[in-house]
Amino acid sequence: VDLAGSERVMKTGVAGTQLEEAKNINKSLLALGQVIYALAHKQKHVPYRDSKLTQLLRNCLGGNARTAVLIAVSPHVDNAGESLSSMRFGARASLVENSASENVAENVLELKRLLEHARQ
Repeated sequence: VDLAGSERVMKTGVAGTQLEEAKNINKSLLALGQVIYALAHKQKHVPYRDSKLTQLLRNCLGGNARTAVLIAVSPHVDNAGESLSSMRFGARASLVENSASENVAENVLELKRLLEHARQ
């Protein structure tokens, strides 16, 4: 999923439909951050239902999933705050532990079984 970063409404000066879109992007990123926090701190409740984005990513976060977070940073000084914010987000995401590497062979066999069943 390409999240394209947060939208700094004051910086971009968007209005109307673009403003609503920016607000929705920011809400989704906030919800994703809350899910990552809950997973990293092994909380009982993980708020996947707070956003369509986190509902869609539920099977990709934690559990047996492997998730890669790629952070793009800007070398321009005007974007330093956004770059730092993105790096902090990535640092939080790196705290999430999952069981993907614990049973790799078992997971591969399960995947093969599911694929064979789907072909039938």
